Amino acid sequence: MTAIPQERRVVTAIPGPKSVELQARRLATVAAGVGSTLPVFTARAGGGIIEDVDGNRLIDLGSGIAVTSVGASAEAVVRRASAQLADFTHTCFMVTPYEGYVEVCEQLAELTPGDHAKKSALFNSGAEAVENAVKIARIYTKRTAVVVFDHGYHGRTNLTMALTAKNMPYKQGFGPFAPEVYRVPVAYGYRWPTGAENAGAEASAQAIDQITKQIGADNVAAIIIEPVLGEGGFIEPAKGFLPAIAQFAKDNGIVFVADEIQSGFCRTGQWFACEDEGIVPDLITTAKGIAGGLPLSAVTGRAEIMDAAHSGGLGGTYGGNPVACAGALGAIETMRELDLNGKAKRIEEIMKGRLAEMQAKLPGGDVIGDIRGRGAMIAIELVKSGTKDPNPEAAAKLAKACHAEGVLVLTCGTYGNVLRFLPPLVIGEDLLNEALDVIEQAFGQI
Repeated sequence: MTAIPQERRVVTAIPGPKSVELQARRLATVAAGVGSTLPVFTARAGGGIIEDVDGNRLIDLGSGIAVTSVGASAEAVVRRASAQLADFTHTCFMVTPYEGYVEVCEQLAELTPGDHAKKSALFNSGAEAVENAVKIARIYTKRTAVVVFDHGYHGRTNLTMALTAKNMPYKQGFGPFAPEVYRVPVAYGYRWPTGAENAGAEASAQAIDQITKQIGADNVAAIIIEPVLGEGGFIEPAKGFLPAIAQFAKDNGIVFVADEIQSGFCRTGQWFACEDEGIVPDLITTAKGIAGGLPLSAVTGRAEIMDAAHSGGLGGTYGGNPVACAGALGAIETMRELDLNGKAKRIEEIMKGRLAEMQAKLPGGDVIGDIRGRGAMIAIELVKSGTKDPNPEAAAKLAKACHAEGVLVLTCGTYGNVLRFLPPLVIGEDLLNEALDVIEQAFGQI
């Protein structure tokens, strides 16, 4: 898969001297608003390893935020993208089209849920895909209102900031935001007042009641939800919630949009997370894992909905760039050949087993309030001992301790108290277990 030795190696402090030097250059010229989880500068990456400019090798449990699912230098991605680079880098599909764009749309029609006729439009980023899904839903339904959910995240553009629930750091100071966006409850089982077993039915009933009374179902163009809520804390809506919301949308002529930008392309052990409860969305937005690290996103959906926009109404100069399309075809080839859905399920088995042992046996393990997620999209929610009070300090300390030992982990969650794990689906089991050993040791430092 990669020439980089698949072993953790810490030879300097993290970050090392060369990274510190580069960080000084960065601070002089890169806008302060662009943050980084860990300021080690990457020299190369592949498989389950990121190698920095100081020669440290970190075990990667972030995948560039669920992007490099096939690894950061997958052979098929490199091969196909390199060949395309040699032919041409750009013509703009809206000027003179090319086969790669069509091939990606064909793959999306085959892989996404449902056997109905489907079409796609390609863009550059997840936020761009979500924004275009709203455009398409509005022109199709001739309605304006958009419904989203507590703890949801959909992007950083003006419209997608409005769709996103969490204020800091995504929205603070950047308003005013786009109108006609309405937020309703989600079935967050761990924190549902009457218990997780009631969350699906009660939260869907509350959401539907609010939509009906406060907005009017006939005014709603789209309902948008992440089948596993990403930045909000890897929240799996309690069983029954998604089917009830999808059925309500169907009954009222509302376009149901599954935002699979973080959860798609084998990440949860299925091609798309909405498949878990048999949901067939009207539109599905994808990005992140679609192209092995190259910038590409898509809106895929029912042909009659996708065709509602007039010619020229959708597009963008770089949307469906030929090199990115080649990368996507290489990533999908890799996912099929290596059965990355199966590998994601195996990662879940290993991680949940080890994390449950930590929760039960470790001194301080009771700060793990909840272990959740599917496939290689796993998280632990950290709380103050004996309570469900969020413990963001523990999440920060754990992440810092892991980073110092050469394991890259990410935090998330509305309360900043969730440690999330997004390893490349190609990570070796020995490397994954070594990372879990480091996480286990890190609990001794909180």
